[in-house]
Amino acid sequence: MRTYSFAEYQDAANEIKSKISITPEIGLVLGSGLGPLADEVEGAKPGEAPVVIKYRDISGWPVSTVFGHKGQLVIGKLGGRNVIVQQGRTHFYEGYSLHEVTFAVRVMKILGVKTLVVTNAAGGVNVFFHPGDVMLITDHIALAGMAGNNPLCGPNMEEFGTRFPDMSQAYDREYGRMAKAAAVKHNIDLKEGIYVWLSGPSFETPAEVRMLRSWGVDAVGMSTVPEVIIARHCGMRVLGFSGITNKNSDNGEVQTNHEEVMEAAKTIGPKIITILKEILPNL
Repeated sequence: MRTYSFAEYQDAANEIKSKISITPEIGLVLGSGLGPLADEVEGAKPGEAPVVIKYRDISGWPVSTVFGHKGQLVIGKLGGRNVIVQQGRTHFYEGYSLHEVTFAVRVMKILGVKTLVVTNAAGGVNVFFHPGDVMLITDHIALAGMAGNNPLCGPNMEEFGTRFPDMSQAYDREYGRMAKAAAVKHNIDLKEGIYVWLSGPSFETPAEVRMLRSWGVDAVGMSTVPEVIIARHCGMRVLGFSGITNKNSDNGEVQTNHEEVMEAAKTIGPKIITILKEILPNL
């Protein structure tokens, strides 16, 4: 299992620092099909382009292998704030360790990030959710983590946080209220609910969907929760959105594929952009 020393996180952070002129305050992680959000980032100064760094050019940084994940950092201004945007992420199902999957979050912490905004493409488990909806994540179930795959397993890194971090408010409630107010202002039907993390890469069976629905799960996906756990371990505040890209079948009559997910994400991105532009100045 690939793990990192604190010095390796520092090395990656120093490489990024050498290429930028700002201190990032807010980190954004963009999921499948939501990469265009990074196109909204401006340069540190008017007229400048944002700094773009490929993952492969940063020491220790795992490279995205999934279609729709560009695999690069975009650093600059968004909503008047200094941001570092992860345009594409890595997943546990790609064969990476959870230390690799969450590498970016700890590097962001060293760079100065205090708030993490996470987004993902998710399947709708709630019967009232439809493709194209955006869900504010209010809580999560780390099902893969409960099965023994928690990104904090192994020696604790005291430089980042305590051995047993509290997760009673993994998603910041104040930020959630701001997001809901912004959605109302811009006439966006913002859903809210519980997201469950499964390891993937296979989509859920009808029996699994029925089980998750009975647990009160609203959306299901293959990412996000490991990053949130590490962010909270680091003391970051977290805001999360799921883009509902498909409706999960509980009877086997409807099949799901990645192309469908990517297509639906195109209608979701503008909604999340609108909300973020409204609230970023106040995060």
